[in-house]
Amino acid sequence: MNTEFLPVSAEDMRRRGWYWYDFLVVTGDAYVDHPSFGTAIISRLLESQGYRVAVLAQPDWHSAAAFAAMGRPRYGIMLSSGNLDSMVAHYTVAKRRRQSDAYSPGNRPGLRPDRAVIVYSNLARQAFGNIPIIIGGLEASLRRFAHYDYWEDKVRRSILVDSGADLLSYGMGEASMTEIAARLASGTPVGEITDVRGTAYLAANAAGCAYPRVECSGFEQVSADKRAYAQANMLQYLEHDPVRGRAVLQRHGNRLLVVNPPAMPLTTAELDAVAELPYVREPHPMYQSMGGVSAIEEVRFSIIHNRGCFGACNFCSLAFHQGRIVSARSHESVLREAEALTHHPGFKGYIHDVGGPTANFRRPACQKQLKAGLCQNRACLAPEPCPNLDADQRDYLALLRKVRALPGVKKVFIRSGIRYDYLLQDPSGEFFAELVQHHVSGQLKVAPEHCVNSVLDYMGKPHIEVYQRFQEKYRRLNQKYGKEQYLVPYLISSHPGCTLRDAVALAQWLNRTGRQPEQVQDFYPTPGTLSTCMYYTGLDPRTMQPVYVPRDAHEKAMQRALMQWKRPEKRRLVLEALRRTGREDLIGYGKNCLIRPERGQGEKPKGTARPAPAQTGAQKKPPPKKKAGWARAKPKASGSKRRGRRR
Repeated sequence: MNTEFLPVSAEDMRRRGWYWYDFLVVTGDAYVDHPSFGTAIISRLLESQGYRVAVLAQPDWHSAAAFAAMGRPRYGIMLSSGNLDSMVAHYTVAKRRRQSDAYSPGNRPGLRPDRAVIVYSNLARQAFGNIPIIIGGLEASLRRFAHYDYWEDKVRRSILVDSGADLLSYGMGEASMTEIAARLASGTPVGEITDVRGTAYLAANAAGCAYPRVECSGFEQVSADKRAYAQANMLQYLEHDPVRGRAVLQRHGNRLLVVNPPAMPLTTAELDAVAELPYVREPHPMYQSMGGVSAIEEVRFSIIHNRGCFGACNFCSLAFHQGRIVSARSHESVLREAEALTHHPGFKGYIHDVGGPTANFRRPACQKQLKAGLCQNRACLAPEPCPNLDADQRDYLALLRKVRALPGVKKVFIRSGIRYDYLLQDPSGEFFAELVQHHVSGQLKVAPEHCVNSVLDYMGKPHIEVYQRFQEKYRRLNQKYGKEQYLVPYLISSHPGCTLRDAVALAQWLNRTGRQPEQVQDFYPTPGTLSTCMYYTGLDPRTMQPVYVPRDAHEKAMQRALMQWKRPEKRRLVLEALRRTGREDLIGYGKNCLIRPERGQGEKPKGTARPAPAQTGAQKKPPPKKKAGWARAKPKASGSKRRGRRR
């Protein structure tokens, strides 16, 4: 394991004997040298190719002094806001400032600016003048086109225009950043680097575009016409395909934004090489006195084995960033990483996750994708699985068996998302059985998201009957293997298409199934997704038909309250929602009622027993006697983990 971090200051570089360096990598996160952090991947990848790389993490943005203090790099600056969009990192869906930041030392908020990519790019320009600036990461990737911005409630220009950068790298970036670095080092002017896949640039016209192309409505048009916005958004989504995708052009005033087709997914060998670069796998020691960086705790003993997701949830940014074609690392590479973890001084025998965007995806949805690209206007899993779907999960199962057989490994858990509808399509059923036996840490988090099928259609999720089949099979398998393990369902309130009546139906469903979420995720309109397009335009971009959008803050509060109807502080909102929807039948003392009447509004019928408290978990009641090997687990709060990448 490497023990040397990359230089983070001019003093660090002098200690190494560097009096010049090649690239400055700037990030809005604390510097954590771990493959779960994009900054670490890009900087280590460039280092592996012989470049001298320095890292500037969370620089003071009030002046350009922190940039200037690093000295001018020979070839250019590569910068991002960090692992998250800076506005998502800073604000809740209610647009309230967050009180902590897991990607900053001591969870301290406010160490990166709002719209960090734009701010950092302008500071770099002030410090170094005419130097190549390449922006990347999630914030740049999702904002590469003219996009609706939830925080300003308006359409903003491409972030490439507002930042003043020279190039934008979207997606995961290894291939494009490698090519850009090589071109710059060879002396190619940055203005001539216009043919790299996975990049965007500004031009006077389309003459220099190296790919087949299509033009969508320009910034001025999509900011004035919501129908034009929806059509442009759908075109951009469909062309995000590395096999058949075309370059997408979009005018911004007298300039033309050219977004080249996506880079091809990395091969297994390339993914292995990226995963096994010499990371320290820890936060920089300069943060120890500041309380450390808590974001490492979720990933320190976790392994990423795949990339991409063909789940295609409409509210998820993965499809527009990593893409929908899955690639995976080799067993040998994963085993080498797992074996290295067993030598970490803090390792106690538990690997917290062998996962990724969706843990049980290790291959493309079908072989056709690699030859013809993704099907247009057809999802692989929802509302029903495609007949061509390859749902064999034995390869993932074999990998997990090998990892848990390593000396020093006690348990291997899966904590990232399991796609339960894909799991049910596995013809052998072996993986489901072993998941329950070996890989659940007391509770399994899955994402049905809602129970009303019309809402699920807008979300791009399978119908609730699929989840109910999964839930029942999970219950039976837990009984079979003598396990007391719980299901924690992720749910979203106020998604486009969800009416107040639909929210009441969700509360009824939760009541019947004996579950009330500890935390509720209100729909968060992040840039670029199809669901955000629905939120802004009131149109489903797939059909161009109107869709109901709950935008009123009071209605959204009622929808959230209905999912936590037992809480006393939610009572007034729940009563109002039930009366608005004409569902006073749910106000009373029966087992199907959500809430009791207000005082003086009705008396409890004589002889009516108090309803028994609803059971939670996969089983209504555990077996009466404790069996050997019984795994007891008290239900935990169903907190929202990294909701930007939920399925």
